[in-house]
Amino acid sequence: MYEDKQIRLTAGEIGQLWLQYLNDSSSICVLTFFLEKVEDSEIKPIIEFALELSKSHIQKITAILIEEKNPVPYGFSIKEDVDLNAPRLYSDSFALNFINQMSKVGLTTYAGSVGTSVRSDIKSYYMDCLAETMKLYDKSTDLLLSKGLFIRSPSLPNLEKVEFVKKQWFMLDVFGEKRPLVASEVDNLFANMQRNALGVTALTGFSQVAMDKDVKQFFLKGLEVGNKHIRLFRDKLEESKLPAPMGWDSEITNSTTHTFSDKLMMFFTSGLISLSVGYYGTAVSQSPRVDISAMYNRLSLEVQMYSEDGANIMIKNGWLEQPPMASDRDELIRK
Repeated sequence: MYEDKQIRLTAGEIGQLWLQYLNDSSSICVLTFFLEKVEDSEIKPIIEFALELSKSHIQKITAILIEEKNPVPYGFSIKEDVDLNAPRLYSDSFALNFINQMSKVGLTTYAGSVGTSVRSDIKSYYMDCLAETMKLYDKSTDLLLSKGLFIRSPSLPNLEKVEFVKKQWFMLDVFGEKRPLVASEVDNLFANMQRNALGVTALTGFSQVAMDKDVKQFFLKGLEVGNKHIRLFRDKLEESKLPAPMGWDSEITNSTTHTFSDKLMMFFTSGLISLSVGYYGTAVSQSPRVDISAMYNRLSLEVQMYSEDGANIMIKNGWLEQPPMASDRDELIRK
């Protein structure tokens, strides 16, 4: 089929395929539930398109792994991880926002996968994923705009002339005086606030339907962390007299019926945590103001500590699937 198919997969290629399988199998569960409950005739085709992409990815990854004689991850399934008969948990607007935000994540992830892929068939596959996800982002963004649901980041005044930084004040907090935010700082604060708002909404719903006591407490702690970060980001924007986006608390129903398995919700939450660490790292690299960089570093550490709590719960319950890893040569020698 491909002239270089006999070449073994690299660690980067197998790692990305393995993780994408888990992500897409979990997405199939969530998107199928959204599709089962959707009432808006304009949003329904977007959910269908997103679901079709995830199913297609699962089929292609499965074929690649089997041909390479690698085990297919256990992942998630409709039968085990979602109750399609449960009442609606989130509104159609939340489902559309969820798909739009996840398509943004996909654009970043697939671009990175292309960059780490060497074998031509794998590289071609991820280029296709990138093109498909661009369509999904375009479709979901256009619909959000047409419905007046798209939240734009703040605008800045036009530059009158090119200027160069002349004082350390640009980077340092001198005697409590802070310069206004630069464009990259505004964008990162706004986007991270939006992502935390989405996470808080998701975790609120999860905490309503979680079955295990420890899992429920984990989600409640996540709500505290997420709301704290939202407040800090809002304060930074308001210091420069810039508007902050609103949350989606009204997009959650009052359902407390078991909807998603605790395993699925924990996996999804762990994914949100990983994304936060990555986005906060990007924000540090793009924030010249020292107080903002220090804030992101502090919050990133807090999120990583929260992540450890989640990993312990998943290990305790046998939910954490072990990723591909290098051989333990010392253990092999002892045997």
